[in-house]
Formats: sequence, C-alpha cells, structure tokens
Amino acid sequence: MITTRIEKVKDAVGGTFITGRQEVDISHLSISSVSTDSRQKTHNGLFVAIKGERVDGHDYLNAAAHNGYVAALVDHEVPNTDLLQIVVDDTVRALGKLARYIVDRRRSEFFHPFTLIGITGSVGKTTTKDITRAILSSVAPTVAPVGSFNNNIGLPLTALKLTKKTRYFVAEMGASQIGDIRYLVSIAPPDVGTELRVGTAHVGMFGSVENIFKAKSELVEALPPSRKGGIALLNSDDPNVSRMAQETQASVRWFGLEPHPGRHLMVTAQHITTDRLDRPSFDLIVEGENVGHVHLHICGRHHVINAVAAASIAHVLRVDSDRIVEVLNSHMSLSPHRMAVRDIAVSGVHLTLLDDTFNANPDSMRGGIQGLRGLSGPEDPEHLTVAKDSPEAQPYRVAVLGPMLELGDESVKLHRQVGSLVVQNGIDALVAVGTPSLPQADHLADEYITGAQNSAYRYSSERRGPLNVRRVANTDEAWAQIMHLASRHPNTIVLLKGSHASGLSTLADSLLSHAQGE
Repeated sequence: MITTRIEKVKDAVGGTFITGRQEVDISHLSISSVSTDSRQKTHNGLFVAIKGERVDGHDYLNAAAHNGYVAALVDHEVPNTDLLQIVVDDTVRALGKLARYIVDRRRSEFFHPFTLIGITGSVGKTTTKDITRAILSSVAPTVAPVGSFNNNIGLPLTALKLTKKTRYFVAEMGASQIGDIRYLVSIAPPDVGTELRVGTAHVGMFGSVENIFKAKSELVEALPPSRKGGIALLNSDDPNVSRMAQETQASVRWFGLEPHPGRHLMVTAQHITTDRLDRPSFDLIVEGENVGHVHLHICGRHHVINAVAAASIAHVLRVDSDRIVEVLNSHMSLSPHRMAVRDIAVSGVHLTLLDDTFNANPDSMRGGIQGLRGLSGPEDPEHLTVAKDSPEAQPYRVAVLGPMLELGDESVKLHRQVGSLVVQNGIDALVAVGTPSLPQADHLADEYITGAQNSAYRYSSERRGPLNVRRVANTDEAWAQIMHLASRHPNTIVLLKGSHASGLSTLADSLLSHAQGE
C-alpha cells in the first residue's frame, strides 16, 4: 500500500476520530496496510470492521491490536480497546472511498506510468485475470487479486495493495445485480475494459440475460473516450458482448475465435488441438500474423478464449508478442480449484482428479464436462493391472456435481440441461451431491439425475454403455462413491464441480492431499 497519514485516511472516508484507552500521537501515525482479517499479522495496519451474517468484525478490535493494527474503521464506537477508531456510517462504503483515494494518488502523485485494466464476464474472468497478471507481471510491477476478489470488498482491498511503482492494476469485476460494476468502476476507474461473455450465470438474481447485459455493460460505459486513451476489448464471438460496442465512447478492439464480417480480430487463435489432459494448443494470431505456437498448461479447450483475451490486453499495452507467447507457454500460477488435473492414490486406489470446484454456472458446467470428456488419464499408469489397449483400461469418466445456485425460475430446467450434457458427452457415471447446509437447494441434485435419465434413451446409440447414476446426500458419501467406482475401474477420471456451498472444494482438498509425488 502507498503509506498514508492517518489524518488523510480519516478525510478520505469522511470519518471521525475516537481515541482508545492509550493516547496516540495522530500527527505521526501512518497506515501502510489495510485488512478485514484481524488474524493477519501486519505493521501499521488499518483494520476494517465489517458486520457479516455470522461474524461482526467490531468484536475483534483487540485481536487486531495484538496483531499489529494501529487503527480501526468502525461504524460505531467500540469501548475497551487500544486502537484508534475512525467512525463512519458504513465501513464497506468507507473501504471503497479509501481505495479510490489510493488509486487517485497512484495516478497523480508519482512519475511512473500506471494503467488500470477491468475484466468482467459471466464466465472466465478469474482465469483471464490470472493469465493477464502472469503476462504483465513479467514486464512490470503488477497488482491483481488472488482468487476471485471481485466484489465491493475484494476489489477495494486489492486496490489498497497499490504501491508507488505499480505499473498495472488488473481488476476483476463481478456483479450480482445492476449497479454493482458501476460502483466498482467508481472505485477503480479503468483505462482498458475487457468483456468476455454474457451468459446465464446468476440469471435468477438478475431476472434475465438482458439485465446481465446491462450490468456487464457498466464496465465499457465507464471507460474514457478514445481521444483520452480508453480501450474496450470485446469478445466478437458473443452476440451480447458485441452489442456493447454501442455502449462505449472508448476505442473498440475485437478478439475471438470465429471470423465475423466487418470485424478485424486483433487477436485470435487457429489450429486448436488438445492433448491427453485436454490442455489446448494453438497458433496465436496477432494483427493477422502468426506470432508463435502456444501449449497452455491449463485443462480445458474453453480456456483458449481466455488466453486470447489476456493476450489482447497485453497487446494493447504494447507487450512484445514473443513475451506473450513465452508466458502463455509457461506454468502460470492460477487461482485454486480451477480445472486443475492431478493423479492421486488413496489406500491403493488410483484416479485422475479434475478439480473445478471454485464455483459453477451453466456455462462453466459445460466447459467442465467437456474437459472431462477430453481427458484420457495418465500417459503410462504403472498401477494398471490390465493391458493398456484392453477395454478395461479405457478411461472411466465420473462427473461429481453439486448444485448451481442463484439461477432463479430457470434453475430446474438448467440443472436438467446439465444432466443431459453428461449423457451427450459420453460420461460413464454421474454422482449428484446434495447440500445439507442449504436444504432449499438440496432437490437440485435430483434434477441432474432427471435430466440425465430423460436423455438416456435419445443418446443411447452414441454411447459405449449406460450411464451409472448415483444420488448422494453429502460430500462424505461422494468420497465413498468415488473410491468405489475408482476401485472397480483401473483408469478412472473424476470431475468435481459445483457451487461453493456444495462443499466440493473441501472434498477436492482432501483428495488432493493424496496427490502422487507430494
């Protein structure tokens, strides 16, 4: 963080000082870090007390003081604490105001150039952010969130990590309703805005895809006009994203995988193939020129468009094409639980795990299922007790799916469609996992099964055998089913996919603790 005197912090958030039990020389006090976690050790930190559904940060001021915080942002005076308090009406809004103050300071006070990149979309934004961060950080100091810090708390906390020398700030921007991105861009006004896709994620919260379009358009609407350097990067393959060209004054540049009459694709990919782990390879085309061959170390053909989007960002920021290709070919650090493939062995039972448990919506479910279909398992599995070319050694693919949330009135239909996709893609087994912690969503696991069963006869001639369907109540039963199926099939590949509340990410962590070579 750019070190800031405490009086400037108070003025930026419009707060009022209240001293704690110890006298504080305010004139010499500065803040060099900000956090909402009182357990995080720091030095000269500002603790932001946020009242959540289960935990109230105002109860942890003394813990924050013990761990190096010197002041707290609160919405009411908290007695019996040593921390200096800055009292505001709303600590989350105040956090945003402080982040905007730091962004403005970075733009105006320091000699080094600075560019802010906003990324949004119904699917792919975290992976695109991760790839963009990898490319840009290879050439200059770059700040970007780890994971999916893309809301009204995560984005300002990331912005507060800016330093005097930060060259690029890659801001992932999510939305659950119209107005969310408008608020985020008021905190971190972008110079470059990237729109990936308008899909069906959270359609229940928005009410319609048209409302999702309006919400996502708020990013390009906020960009500076072209005469001031604003650039909108739009996915030409998505009709709704293409419409956003009419919603911005910025210079519009196109990326995509399919040609469209009248549109010049600044960046695209050609000759796309995948390997046995469904990791895509392609030729990267920039301004019509083949700049190099790329082999991504990310499972899933659908990530090609994310890599193309990231390459587009880097290109408009004048990163050399050779560097872009070099980084795309490297083992980039990605956020956890996103299409990660590992071979594991539990008590002598071997399987390949495809962990995509960060979250789930119909679009990412389709990508996960297609990724599972594309995997062929270990190249030389030593544990096979049958001939590698025998039918028993063929990959046995298992989709372990938890419910998708926030889909509204379309929820039942969309879950049944995913169940049908499992059948269409030739997956061998479906394990539908309930959500005991969310009884109102528990029935959605049954809709996966209904969708699969309704499609079974229609696609029976295209499959090598019937779909093995299991309904389990929780992740413990899912673990048992995975072990049972893997013990009976020597080359088992398992996809774990579901909304965060399904608990499948915890199951993935438990399984990954048995990863081979660890």
